[in-house]
Amino acid sequence: MGFGGVGDGGGRGQASRGHVLLVAADAAVRRGRVLVAPGANVAALAMVPADVLLGCEVPADTVCLEGVRDPNTVLARLRAAVTATGPLFVYVSGRLTADRRGRRLFVALAGTTAGSVRYTSVPWDWLVGELRSRTWGVTTVVVDLVADKEAWPLVGDPGALPGLAELAGAEVFGVVCGPDVPLGDGGVSGYTRQWIDQLRRAPVRPSDVEVHVLAAGSAGLAPGTLVVPPARELEMRRVPAPAPGHPRREPEPVAVPAPAGPPPAVGVGVVEDDPRARLHALAVEGRHGEADVLARAWERGVVERWGRASAEAVRCAEIRADLARMAGDFVSATRLWVRAGRARLEWQGADAAEVRDAAAGALYCWTQVKDRAGALEAGPELVGLLRTLPLPDPGHLRLAERRLEALRTPDRCGALNP
Repeated sequence: MGFGGVGDGGGRGQASRGHVLLVAADAAVRRGRVLVAPGANVAALAMVPADVLLGCEVPADTVCLEGVRDPNTVLARLRAAVTATGPLFVYVSGRLTADRRGRRLFVALAGTTAGSVRYTSVPWDWLVGELRSRTWGVTTVVVDLVADKEAWPLVGDPGALPGLAELAGAEVFGVVCGPDVPLGDGGVSGYTRQWIDQLRRAPVRPSDVEVHVLAAGSAGLAPGTLVVPPARELEMRRVPAPAPGHPRREPEPVAVPAPAGPPPAVGVGVVEDDPRARLHALAVEGRHGEADVLARAWERGVVERWGRASAEAVRCAEIRADLARMAGDFVSATRLWVRAGRARLEWQGADAAEVRDAAAGALYCWTQVKDRAGALEAGPELVGLLRTLPLPDPGHLRLAERRLEALRTPDRCGALNP
C-alpha cells in the first residue's frame, strides 16, 4: 500500500521539491525464520523526517510501498520519483532472486514464488534504468537486501551490484547479505537501524558517505556480506560538500548535564580529514592494528580539543568498540561500550535509545569472550551498567548476573556463554 502523495513531476524550471521513496519488497525467509523484514525496515525509516533523509530543508513528498504484488505499481512510483525537481532518496529492502531461465536479477515482491519470478518481481535492470534516467538533482539510493541462493551468484564482484556503476548521477550505498546470513528476529535489520540511529544522534547531519560507513561498521554484518561501495573506494573518498542550494540540516546538539557541561561537540560531516572511512576500510581488510592506531590517535586529538566528556569523544569510544569487535578483541569492545554507555547515561538518562544500544553492544561482546579471565575482567562493569537501565528484556540482566557468578566459581563455569 502507499502512504503520502506523489509529486506532479516536472523539470528544472519548477520550484525545487524533494521526494522520498521507501520500498518494502518481499521478506527473506529461511526455514520459516526471517532473514530480513523489509516492512519493519520501511516503517522505522518512515519515522525519520524527510528533510533529514534528504539532507536539506525543501518541501518533499514521501511514498512508502509495502505488500505490493504488481511490479508495474513499483515501476510507476519509481518513475514519478525520478521526476522530482529537488533531491531524491530511494530505499529498497527485501529479497533478491533470479529467473532460473533468463538468469536475470529481480527484486521479489509479496507472493513471489520460484515459478512466478518473471511476473511478480521487479527486474533489477528496471530499477537501474529508471534511476539512470534521472539527470538532475541530488540522488541517494540505499539498499538493504538478502540474495537467495539463485541470486547470490549474479550479485557480482565484491563491492558491486549489476549496473550501479552506470549511475553516474547517484550515490549508492547499502548491503547485500548472502543466503546463509544468520536468522533475524523479524525486527529492523542492523544496517537500516544504524542508518536511523546515525541520522538521529549526530550533532550535525552527517554526509551520506559518513552515515554508510558508520552504519556498515556498527551493524554487526555477517561475514561475506557485500558492502556497497567497497572499502577500497570508501577510503579514497572525501566528505562531500552539500549540494548547491541544499545546505545540510543541523539537528540539535546532544544534551549535557548542568552546571559544567563539556564544550560543544565538533560537527561531523564538516571535517575533510575525518578518518572514519579509512578506519572502516582498514578493518574490513583485516588491518586491525593499523585501524586501532589511527582510531587512538584520532581520539586523542578529539579529547584534547573537546574534552573526554564531549559527545564526539564518546563517539570515538563507540567507534573503537566496534573496531575491537571486528578484530575479535571482545574484552576491549565490552569495556569501550560500557564506557560509552555510562557517559551517555549521564547526559541523556536511562531511557535514551543510545544508552540502551551501548549496553546491548557491551552485552553481546561480553558473551563472545571465551577466556574466563577476560570475561571476569569486563563482567562487573557491564553488570553494573545493566542494573541501572530499564532493559527491554530483564532476562538479559539475570543471564549476565548468572554468568558472572558462574565465572567467579570455577567449578560452575563449564560454559561461559549465557
